[in-house]
Amino acid sequence: MTYLDRYNEWLNSPYIDDDIKDELREISENKEEIKDRFYKDLEFGTGGMRGVIGAGTNRINKHIVARAIQGLANFINKSEHNLKSCVIAHDSRHKSEDFSVMAARVLAASGVKTYLFNGIRSTPELSFAVRELGCTAGIVFTASHNPPEYNGFKVYWDYGCQMLPEMAEELIGMIEQVSFNAINTISYEEALKQGNIVLIGQELDDMFISNVKAMRLRVNLDKDIKIVYTPLNGTGNVPVRRVLRECGYEKIYLVEEQLEPDPDFTTARYPNPEDEKAFELAYKKAREVDADLVIANDPDSDRLGLSVKTKSGEYKLLGGNQVGPLFINYILSTLKDKNAIPANPLVIKTIVTSELGRKVAEEFGAECLDTLTGFKYIGEKMELFAKNGEKDFIMGYEESIGYTMGPFVRDKDAVTMTLIACEMAAYYNMLDSDLMNELQNLYNRHGYFVDSLKSLTMEGKEGGEKIIQIMEYFRNTNIDKICECNVETISDYQTGVTKNLIQNSITSTGLPESNVLKFILDNGSWFVLRPSGTEPKIKIYFSVVGKDHDTAENFSNSLINEVMDTISQI
Repeated sequence: MTYLDRYNEWLNSPYIDDDIKDELREISENKEEIKDRFYKDLEFGTGGMRGVIGAGTNRINKHIVARAIQGLANFINKSEHNLKSCVIAHDSRHKSEDFSVMAARVLAASGVKTYLFNGIRSTPELSFAVRELGCTAGIVFTASHNPPEYNGFKVYWDYGCQMLPEMAEELIGMIEQVSFNAINTISYEEALKQGNIVLIGQELDDMFISNVKAMRLRVNLDKDIKIVYTPLNGTGNVPVRRVLRECGYEKIYLVEEQLEPDPDFTTARYPNPEDEKAFELAYKKAREVDADLVIANDPDSDRLGLSVKTKSGEYKLLGGNQVGPLFINYILSTLKDKNAIPANPLVIKTIVTSELGRKVAEEFGAECLDTLTGFKYIGEKMELFAKNGEKDFIMGYEESIGYTMGPFVRDKDAVTMTLIACEMAAYYNMLDSDLMNELQNLYNRHGYFVDSLKSLTMEGKEGGEKIIQIMEYFRNTNIDKICECNVETISDYQTGVTKNLIQNSITSTGLPESNVLKFILDNGSWFVLRPSGTEPKIKIYFSVVGKDHDTAENFSNSLINEVMDTISQI
């Protein structure tokens, strides 16, 4: 079936609502727009589905949501759980509330008891709710840090973690079997009356906040630091401010323009706290009050952006490869001071995350375990070791500013980690130090690390084909030298094989299958190529370690230029 056939099928279908058809008629003369909307189905990617809001099979809309949720309902009903149930949360984006209600109606009509939050809630609270309520599954409607035209959802299973690929593949198969005429729905009012949809709110909030506060490592601190905070018009406003207030942080200065929900993200069109542009208003406030720390959360409050005042008085945004090791060092050093480091401490990071965190962990006798990119793999390991007791989980993190340390959340948790970031900064302030100074101490002990990310967006069918070509080139070309350094190992996580070019040996990666390539050079530097699972992008991660800043920075620039030049010629 061609994209035009699909377009006409939607226009003529009795199961497609009139408002969707009206939107499609408006583009009847625009073949390229029709093609982009219908040349493929919106994919269920890294733990869920995400796309531009609009009519079409390659868009996120009520029909695509309803079809996917019907597949999930069938999947839940096929599971071995005695009570089939699901909890749903949503953020402040366009259509998030509508989609969450639609999902609840489909699930309830399919015999799945559904708990629905009575307003916007953060992703970490959704992860907490799945386990707290004993649900079979969980859903959060969000597009995380993407621009305002995006929305989507993430699916969680009973242990509070996003679905792993094997389970997701089975779910995808069941979604693909669903036709629009097979979608069950019940009216929202009727489902509430029957008790098949149950609204939840304050009681669960209180339990979540109680768990967050219990993660404090040092309670009796001088909290005389100035903190600027912004939730970037998302879900962090209420829980983060409550936690900080109840834990005694009084000098919290708010970015008023970004407190209330705003689906258009008027003051930060790309609400990503990895991007310094999102801090523009926060920096303005920070300069006004002479803040020590500037913190931003993304709209679903699972990521933590942390910027600190430097000796020159300017503000420096730290990346996940810097904040993660700072957290590890603070947590483990505090536990050491209390003689409370557990028997088998474990830090978990991803394969695209700097090795600085491993070095810090090992300094305190902790093991550092690598997973594939995606917090679901970290959550999987948390669940495994919680069950078998072989390791004592300390913290999990990834370079894209996602961190967790509480066993009650099996995903990125910016609510808890914002509290710990403030505690960490307050503690070092008492010692006449700060986070920049402590980071420099880590570099002095373990080497100077420079980490970079290049992200190439390639929209449409042609873009998807280009990404495939790039991966095939690096997978099949004999690359044994880069920047005058020998390539030591090449790990192809799609085939599960690591080739050691120096020793001429082959070993298993030991990780699940994923379309990712990692090249490690003989000076300890590396780069990784990874197509995104939820966006039309290919990401290239670079990590370099040197004896000092200039050495590392110079080699990083050379490595990036050589790899990106190669990609531009493919």
